[in-house]
Amino acid sequence: MPDSADITSLPLFQEEAFEAYSALLHKLLDDLEEMSASEAGGCTRLLYSPSWLKAQHYLAKFMEERGLAVSFDEAGNLYGFLQGTENDAPLYTGSHIDTVQSGGKFDGALGVAAGIAALLYLKERYGDPHRSLVALSLSEEEGSRFPFAFWGSRSITGLSCWNVTGGLKDADGITLQQAAEGVGFGPGSGHTSGILAPAGYVELHIEQGSVLERTNTSIGVVTGIVGQKRIDIRVQGEANHAGTTPMSYRKDALAGAAEMISEVRKLAIAYGDPLVATVGNVEVFPGAVNVVPGTVEFTLDIRHTDQVILHEFTELILQRIQAIADSYELITRSEEHLSVEPTPMNPEWVEKTVDICEQLELSYRKIPSGAGHDAQIFASICNVAMIFVPSKDGISHNPLEYTSREQIDQGFKVLIELLYQYGYRGKTDEEI
Repeated sequence: MPDSADITSLPLFQEEAFEAYSALLHKLLDDLEEMSASEAGGCTRLLYSPSWLKAQHYLAKFMEERGLAVSFDEAGNLYGFLQGTENDAPLYTGSHIDTVQSGGKFDGALGVAAGIAALLYLKERYGDPHRSLVALSLSEEEGSRFPFAFWGSRSITGLSCWNVTGGLKDADGITLQQAAEGVGFGPGSGHTSGILAPAGYVELHIEQGSVLERTNTSIGVVTGIVGQKRIDIRVQGEANHAGTTPMSYRKDALAGAAEMISEVRKLAIAYGDPLVATVGNVEVFPGAVNVVPGTVEFTLDIRHTDQVILHEFTELILQRIQAIADSYELITRSEEHLSVEPTPMNPEWVEKTVDICEQLELSYRKIPSGAGHDAQIFASICNVAMIFVPSKDGISHNPLEYTSREQIDQGFKVLIELLYQYGYRGKTDEEI
């Protein structure tokens, strides 16, 4: 092992060592996929489920056996510490361990596996860093089990707490706190609590879109993350007999909701890119073939890179939904359960990532993220950066989600270099 005075002059990548840790990264991905395989296809790791718990404990053991200091917090977030010799704030890297139902192999898991493998690579090549580096496996981001997203990063940053989220219920009526306590976490569990203060957060992630693939680009240097709102809409009419209720007398909740959903699409197209608006789930009650629908519930997901436009569109579409309801003599109720402002990445870190891509002779492009990520939550307390690698056909949240090993390894190299820049460079050297 070289002494610390020589550390910054060393070439970062020694191919044989890199290949070993690339293999380790892909082993982690394969193991996570195997232990979380769903009967319906793909991976399923819902928050605080048995498959989620198995994955988190597997990762904890994996890191501990390889010399990282491991701890959980009350929310079930997992930390692997590569302790630095200085007392400076640590740099976090990672992503979320949870998935959507029957999700893909790489969403979230790639950032977790790459963060762990990167720290172990740096530890072997260069020993202890000047500044601490932390591999992070966040407990939850997707909002797939409970009606609340980013619980992992929100709990770390202090943007949410058990008093706010603990009573939220899943489809079976189990509260978030009950689910956490059932697997050994939650308030009073004895795990770490309180806000941890990182200097920054770096996340490697698949693009979940097709821009990089269509432009034959290796690395997406993320400039910012769209803001988003998620709103539940309830449309209340009057259930009645399908054969004996004349059309003019009906208060048909589904007919009204259908027009509302159509209006969402029309208005979004009129606004143009990069605004997107999606109705992803519709439920009809009572849902019988011979009954005029009395109630319809649907979801509304709205995203844009500009907070003013995001707010303006949301207000306008809710006004139009109400106008349609009035025309059908229906009652509507809207409940917003996610509101996240657009988040720019740290400009200096963006340029540092560009410099690294050029040094490694990797093609790159600056790109916004249309999907939400934990980086936007961490941006409330520290600098953030994101690295994208291509997604085949732009597919994500799907068992067909795929990124090649070569593409992953290119992003892995960029991540390692960013971590090295922070953790190992002397204080007199250029830092990210």
